[in-house]
Amino acid sequence: MKIAICYYSRHHGNTLKVLKAMTQAQKADLLDVTCRQTVHLDEYDCIGFASGIYGFTVQKAVAEFTRQYLPENKDVFFVYTYGAAKGKGAGDLYDIAGQKGCRVLGEFSCRGYDTFGPFRLMGGIAKGHPDKNDLEGAHDFYLKILQKLSGN
Repeated sequence: MKIAICYYSRHHGNTLKVLKAMTQAQKADLLDVTCRQTVHLDEYDCIGFASGIYGFTVQKAVAEFTRQYLPENKDVFFVYTYGAAKGKGAGDLYDIAGQKGCRVLGEFSCRGYDTFGPFRLMGGIAKGHPDKNDLEGAHDFYLKILQKLSGN
């Protein structure tokens, strides 16, 4: 089973921490959407898309990357971290996946340390997140995705 996870993780690296914990069960190719690289997602059996929440939705670079590179009829899943509110979460990614006839296997989200804008003045919010429980939840989520892919 060949899996790619296309992600954007900046500021505090919350999303990348989650992805690293998640993929301890089985390796996945982690593709930073901001790196200039040739992408052939059609070679993968399943593709994840991951981001922090920025302005109540996933980072624009992830949505653009998904729109440009997601092949039709793929199995996909979504992962995101957020500070104060989920907003519409992975809503944009669901829309893109639906337009391309993709099957969404699930989504995982958890809080992440956030010092954006006014939160910086108070030392940030969601301090200590993602925490051990968040990372274990991510790992369990990924195991369930693997089970779905294997038909169990």
